[in-house]
Amino acid sequence: MSEDHKKQLEQQLWNIANTLRGKMNADEFRDYILGFIFYKYLAEKMEIYANKILKEGGDTFLFSEIDENTATGQEYIEAIKEESLEKLGYFLKPSELFSAVSKRGNHNEDSTESDRVAEDTTETYNTKDNFILEDLQKILNNIQNSTMGTDSEEDFEDLFEDMDLNSTKLGKSPEARNEIIAKVLAHLDKIDFKLENTELDVLGDAYEYLIGKFASGAGKKAGEFYTPQEVSTVLAKLVTTGKKKLKSVYDPTCGSGSLLLRVAKEVEEVNNFYGQELNRTTYNLARMNMILHGVHYRTFDIKQEDTLEHPQHLEHRFEAIVANPPFSANWSANQLFMSDDRFSQYGKLAPGSKADFAFVQHMVHHLAENGQMAVVLPHGALFRGSAEGHIRKYLIEEKNFLDAVIGLPANIFYGTSIPTCILVFKKCRENPNDILFIDASADFEKVKTQNMLSDANVAKIVSTYRERKTEDKYSYVAPLSEVAENDYNLNIPRYVDTFEEEEQIDIENVATQIEDLAADLKENEKLIASFCKELNIKTPF
Repeated sequence: MSEDHKKQLEQQLWNIANTLRGKMNADEFRDYILGFIFYKYLAEKMEIYANKILKEGGDTFLFSEIDENTATGQEYIEAIKEESLEKLGYFLKPSELFSAVSKRGNHNEDSTESDRVAEDTTETYNTKDNFILEDLQKILNNIQNSTMGTDSEEDFEDLFEDMDLNSTKLGKSPEARNEIIAKVLAHLDKIDFKLENTELDVLGDAYEYLIGKFASGAGKKAGEFYTPQEVSTVLAKLVTTGKKKLKSVYDPTCGSGSLLLRVAKEVEEVNNFYGQELNRTTYNLARMNMILHGVHYRTFDIKQEDTLEHPQHLEHRFEAIVANPPFSANWSANQLFMSDDRFSQYGKLAPGSKADFAFVQHMVHHLAENGQMAVVLPHGALFRGSAEGHIRKYLIEEKNFLDAVIGLPANIFYGTSIPTCILVFKKCRENPNDILFIDASADFEKVKTQNMLSDANVAKIVSTYRERKTEDKYSYVAPLSEVAENDYNLNIPRYVDTFEEEEQIDIENVATQIEDLAADLKENEKLIASFCKELNIKTPF
């Protein structure tokens, strides 16, 4: 698919999403539109797989043509269901397919009218004949129910719980709600997601585009579920340096799962994906995102819980770890954690008002001996003292795990303008005698009110890290002895001097210029005075 075609698909989906914009806020209509796209994906995936089974069995009809009301039809459905649950992890009947529901909801509509991407939502439907709300809610529940007692049950549990089709936010009356939903389904039904071409991830890219669009308009809450794509790319390239395949990748604050998926784009293969997310709605979004990107339900394990208080993957060690934790979040800092293997060896806990280093300790605990991790933190984590200074010193002096410190521009994260940094850790470092410092804070492009890393900015950060080079006013390879002399303060200006001397001013030359200007001014005043006298008007001087 060409880049133009991809952008066209993204714009189509965004236009459809906007049919709900007037009804609710960005967070709410995000959950509905992404949920409907996910339902369409599941249905089309089911249909493609079922048609393949029928063709291999020598049948000439399609899955959508099976009559569910006959004994023969039921036999086909049961046989396909068994294989589908094993292969896909879920099952939909022919009558539950997206296209079938869309047709039922719009069968009275003029074809030319349903082809139009709706901006006006005031038109009326014959709701007696095409009322689909109850059926649609049952179908979404049935997708989850089909997985009961199977290996995929946890991965599909309550996936559609944020899609309340009876919410008055969709419309005051059932008829109004039916109208808007039928309209959205109709326009989605006309879009070809190209799922039969397994080489393309068209829908996955479009889904990521929509998540990013919603994040850009969600203000402070965006940080709960989305890391800007260019920052994700930097993190992913850092932890995959020198790797072509990964046994595992982990994100302890995985949000929508975009960071995990970005890591997968940097290597040929990832065997297993692991993540944990506190927010229930975002946890649902992460699982949808995984499935929609073609990650098999057996190869991802995403849990919903508080990562620091109730870690869900303690027995695992991961080859790659990435994270953008909530900046300076609160946590319990309960003294009972001093006997927790994640924190006990440090002798101190991160303060309750700033959990930044608690996340770092958690991630280091999960890092495999051959692993690499990259975490985004607020700048304060580089130099704050007390317990944080103690933990920082232990990680460098005792463990020698810190590999690089990278300063990012301010105002590149949604919802906060603070400057941030990336810390890179490795347990087996190729360069154990130094730490690389990169100051990329001045390298960005301004896009409206947001700063962004360009492709060139990203490439420069990554190449500097991989080549581990010192570049004037940009990067510096600091010996561990120098870091120790600075009492393990990692504030980047201590290591990368970006000071620019101001050009010296020639005072005598400036004075001469002022004298010349004064002389010119007097001459102009005389000229104006002569004009005023000639015109017989008052001179302004």
